[in-house]
Amino acid sequence: MANQRETNSYTNQVDEFTEALATARKMQEDWLNYGIQFIHIYVEDAHGDWLETWGDEEIFTSSILSKIKEFLISDDIVARRLRKHLGDDPQSVECHRSLFDIAVNLEECWQYPTDERLTAIKHLLANDKTSEIAILDLANSLVQKLSEIL
Repeated sequence: MANQRETNSYTNQVDEFTEALATARKMQEDWLNYGIQFIHIYVEDAHGDWLETWGDEEIFTSSILSKIKEFLISDDIVARRLRKHLGDDPQSVECHRSLFDIAVNLEECWQYPTDERLTAIKHLLANDKTSEIAILDLANSLVQKLSEIL
């Protein structure tokens, strides 16, 4: 009886995958047939400003995100340590993009329950070049500083 349930579950998953694959193939076929104009089939307001305004309400107006961004570019010692950890080059576009990504990720981490934030931030900072102790120390400093700011 248990095997029958598992088989039904796999059958449902295969059916869903087959349907998704057929949809993707249809989209690819439309792209080949209509060129870039295929977008009008799939996007209701293709000529509107949906791309420019996408996510404005959610991400860019977040007061938490704004405070985190301000902190990350500040002269605070923890912010400087984080920028150094990221490979700080204030003139580098990559650095600024990384800081924005870090800010968005820190804001997401801040949505976690308090007891899970440190672990989430530690995972966010993890890399092959820095010891776990240094990452844990930086993560602790970030949690403490963000607690003060937010």
